[in-house]
Amino acid sequence: MNARAALFDLYGDHLRSRGGRASVAALVRLLAPLDIAAPAVRTAVSRMVRQGWLTPARLPRGPGYEATPKCVRRLDEAALRIYRVGTISWTGRWHMIVVEPVRERARRERLKADLSFLGYAPLSETTWIGPRPSPELDLILSGEGIHADRFDAVLDGDPRELVARLWDLRGIGSAYEEWLAQAMDLVGRLPENAADDQVFATRSRLLHGWRNFLFRDPGLPAELLPPGWPGEKARAYFEQEAAHLLPAAAAFVDRHLTEP
Repeated sequence: MNARAALFDLYGDHLRSRGGRASVAALVRLLAPLDIAAPAVRTAVSRMVRQGWLTPARLPRGPGYEATPKCVRRLDEAALRIYRVGTISWTGRWHMIVVEPVRERARRERLKADLSFLGYAPLSETTWIGPRPSPELDLILSGEGIHADRFDAVLDGDPRELVARLWDLRGIGSAYEEWLAQAMDLVGRLPENAADDQVFATRSRLLHGWRNFLFRDPGLPAELLPPGWPGEKARAYFEQEAAHLLPAAAAFVDRHLTEP
């Protein structure tokens, strides 16, 4: 786990509900159990400031950083998918967007990564489709200065065939099975009376592995997924263990946030 990814996980899983801010010293202490050194933390923070995810803040316990509105929206969008509540409903309609051609390769790659994160798949280089509109879409398009026409579309055909063509469900399903085996091993190696820093590290690694599916799994409704979808078993395990490990992990965070 690199420092930037660990910071995103830390802000999303713990700091977002605690005001979205922390001192530099606290960030260094909180990432130490993940074997991330202080220079790597500071470098990652500087990078996230340049990218508009964090902003400097004066805190009672020294210089720190807080999540920007852009970061808060991304964290909230991710949390809705990480800790899904209830069943994802689907109207049977598709949200289609047609973006203007982007000449610059860096902007084009950023747009591709962001739209994939939001659950869209490309029908062509400029046309993307997803099972529902994303509340973060406006932010991404305006941030890149890109115009897009949007359509509420109905497919003339079998939606499962479309899904099978646009998303690698076999690959995603295999990834879920692999993640579940690794997650069970990770949690199983945690001592029964583990210190809260060990619990925090284990839960952070569990979350990080699960969070990676936000970039692969579009969050399709059940009626568009194959029978016995392995993502459901993996999700049940993640939710069970994340909740079980949370009290000790939260105690570790609270203690280090209040240290001078």
